[in-house]
Amino acid sequence: MENPSSRSHTYTPLFPQVNGLLHGGDYNPDQWLDRPDILEKDVELMKKAGINSASLGIFAWSALEPEEGTYHFEWMDQVIERLYQNGVYTILATPSGARPAWMDEKYPEVRRVLPNGKRNLHGGRHNHCPSSPIYRQKVREMNTRLAKRYGEHPGVILWHLSNEYSGACYCDLCRKKFQDWLRERYHNNIQELNHAWWTGFWSHTYNSFEQVDPPMDQGEHSVLGLLLDWRRFTTNNTAEFIRNEIEPLQQFAPSLPVTTNFMWLFGGLDYNQIAKELDIISWDAYPRWHNEQPLYEVASETAFNHSLMRSMKRGQPFMLMESTPSQVNWMPYNKLKRPGLHQLSCLQAVASGSDTVLYFQFRMGRGSFEQFHGAVVNHTGRDDTRVFQEVSEVGNLMKSLSDIAGSVPTPKTAVIYDWENRWAIEDMAGAAKQDKKYNETCIQHFRTMLRLGEDPDVISSTESFEGYDLIAAPMLYMLKPGVVQRLKEFVSNGGALITTWLTGYVDENTLAFLGGFPGDGLMEITGVEAAELDTLYPGQQNSVRWNGKKYHAAEFCELLSMRGAKTAGCYLEDFYEGEPAITVHPFGKGISVHIAAKVEESCLLDIYSDLFKEKHLGFAPLPPGLEIHSRVNGKKRYRFYLNFSEDSITIPPIPAKCKNMLDGTVLSACSKTELKRYGFLVTEENL
Repeated sequence: MENPSSRSHTYTPLFPQVNGLLHGGDYNPDQWLDRPDILEKDVELMKKAGINSASLGIFAWSALEPEEGTYHFEWMDQVIERLYQNGVYTILATPSGARPAWMDEKYPEVRRVLPNGKRNLHGGRHNHCPSSPIYRQKVREMNTRLAKRYGEHPGVILWHLSNEYSGACYCDLCRKKFQDWLRERYHNNIQELNHAWWTGFWSHTYNSFEQVDPPMDQGEHSVLGLLLDWRRFTTNNTAEFIRNEIEPLQQFAPSLPVTTNFMWLFGGLDYNQIAKELDIISWDAYPRWHNEQPLYEVASETAFNHSLMRSMKRGQPFMLMESTPSQVNWMPYNKLKRPGLHQLSCLQAVASGSDTVLYFQFRMGRGSFEQFHGAVVNHTGRDDTRVFQEVSEVGNLMKSLSDIAGSVPTPKTAVIYDWENRWAIEDMAGAAKQDKKYNETCIQHFRTMLRLGEDPDVISSTESFEGYDLIAAPMLYMLKPGVVQRLKEFVSNGGALITTWLTGYVDENTLAFLGGFPGDGLMEITGVEAAELDTLYPGQQNSVRWNGKKYHAAEFCELLSMRGAKTAGCYLEDFYEGEPAITVHPFGKGISVHIAAKVEESCLLDIYSDLFKEKHLGFAPLPPGLEIHSRVNGKKRYRFYLNFSEDSITIPPIPAKCKNMLDGTVLSACSKTELKRYGFLVTEENL
């Protein structure tokens, strides 16, 4: 598949037949087949709410094939046609996320084996064995029938593969596949594996690939290369299963794109690898709104995830596949969205590059686990509820913004976030045992740029760096082959690179670099050597002085030896008082900044402000809570001003004459505009 980063921007809407943005969500008519009156009413309610799409069949295997070889598609025929005749398009799912009881009873190998060696009983979801030939066969049979029957229906616009792929299986089939995968990775040379995993430690050397077990509860967990390769294999095995799902869909319905719904910073799969199998990236967003954090922090975490998803297919929109119009039912505390926040949070997804706002779910189910999960239509079945009215407002909003379909963000900044790097940091025996703050640190750097009016991409270390002026690489602990050379080219050609503590310690097999950190030649760019890393206990702090200001530092303080860089900030406490904490190193036409301590956000804001001024990026620091995003389509720029705060905010002067897309009024350049609590403004200007 073509590298997404190499694609030029075509500004093509994801779904041209819809003529705008998608608004809708998961719909489960298979749970209401005994209530045709409700199914008729649902279409009426969809039209009232401005809904133009429905995701069908996600967990409908039992309704489609109640007994082996006995199929019932008539109900789905009727639903898809009814929706289409009423202007509602179908996103059709493959039902592999949960299996019918007859299959688990007859073919026990399809049930996943847990890390403790026990095989699951029937029940739950996302618990199949991805290696099972029988399950792959059953999935292909079902997908073939779906593709032949619905692949050319004008109302079907997208395949939704399964649902939230996740987890690993530890059965004998998966064990054997893991061994075969290792044999291929290490060129059928067990000594190559032993070296990469450093198995001489504790006398764990293997004599053959057949001796290697997955990291089960009662097995090996001290060989870090094993842990990392098991995760890599799990991603590879899941991708193989996905290809098995896709093949009949492409064979019998080649014109329909495919997607599957990713999850919020899910750690079990390398989504950058899974993304290569898909035509469109989609994900499920369930922020913890109104918790103990400031609202703008929750918003920036959500924006980080939006950017992470869109960056996997740079140059095309992504999809918000699931969100809740009110509350979920599975968090420790399930709080309602306050009035007005639903519109604002939906608009944030669109501002970040989504061509869709979709929900789980349209109508609440009467029973089982998700009966009180938020929905457009609750158990009253009426349209006069607060939630239904807010969803209808979003429907109207999507119609007013239909012209932006196909436009994309084109940021000049990026944050590197890499799943394999994350796994290596999590497994690392050192620094802090429980949490080394990798996710938090990447989000902190992203949020800092967001505070300056930039909406960075979030990319892997193996992605193209072309088109960016500034890249932040927080805690890039693992350096994969070729990454340093591309960073050298990026900086030497004029780019700005920001690195932090715990950068460049290990290679792709988690073997420590010899000769000093950062290794693999990165020291040439940063101009510093990490001599030691001090981990502070909770509640302990150090301080850093930079540009005449004093800032707090906590959790991690790296001690540096200068290798050509200049000190820009120093520590103020402990035995390393006066030693460099922030350094600057010109390299070619560019610059490298190393931040050795986990400093408070205000320090990052000042550092990035100076770099942004030099690169002519962004704005002066925005008030906490104000986000500015933009999308372009080659002819127009659409700016989004979003107020994620509890107070009114005055936005920066508007940079050019533009149109308010929400009411059609013309705004002059430098107009002063105030956004109320949870308020927003969307403008359109000519390029």
